[in-house]
Amino acid sequence: MPRRFLKRMMPHPDRIKSSKSLQFLGSLLHDPNLWHLNRHSVSRAMAVGLFVAFMPIPMQMAVAAAVAIVARSNLPISVSLVWLTNPVTMPPIFFAQYKVGTLLLGAPERGMPMELSLTWLMAEIQHIWQPLLLGSLIVGTVVAALGYVLTLLYWRIWVSRNWQRRKLRRRRQSPD
Repeated sequence: MPRRFLKRMMPHPDRIKSSKSLQFLGSLLHDPNLWHLNRHSVSRAMAVGLFVAFMPIPMQMAVAAAVAIVARSNLPISVSLVWLTNPVTMPPIFFAQYKVGTLLLGAPERGMPMELSLTWLMAEIQHIWQPLLLGSLIVGTVVAALGYVLTLLYWRIWVSRNWQRRKLRRRRQSPD
């Protein structure tokens, strides 16, 4: 795994632990798994971050941080993955999840206006919330499971490849 790159990109744990705005968390941030880059904490972080990213909820970063603390996954990776759904990608992702939900529920699909507005959303929320929530849960679970498994698999391939390279180097360097 590109550990050095990730370590350079992540904030230092001591800096986050000493942040005045996070003092209310007390000793919760002192769990080493929240900061380690090993295959288990990173894989869990992928699952947590991807699942929360696909949920249509406010304050996704705070939710991802809370779930990461409970799941003992890498905190910075969990929190940063929620930005997969940003203001640009959110509408198509949530629309696709809504379509999945309507397909699974057999509900009629509601038409989209040419211009989205808060008044349209408030008028339609009673009709679209169930398909959107179901689609979000299904897609979020599938993507989180895929992220978890693929990260474990990638990590294993990376380590195996590095072992093979080391073994090959040792053979070349050793006098026969």
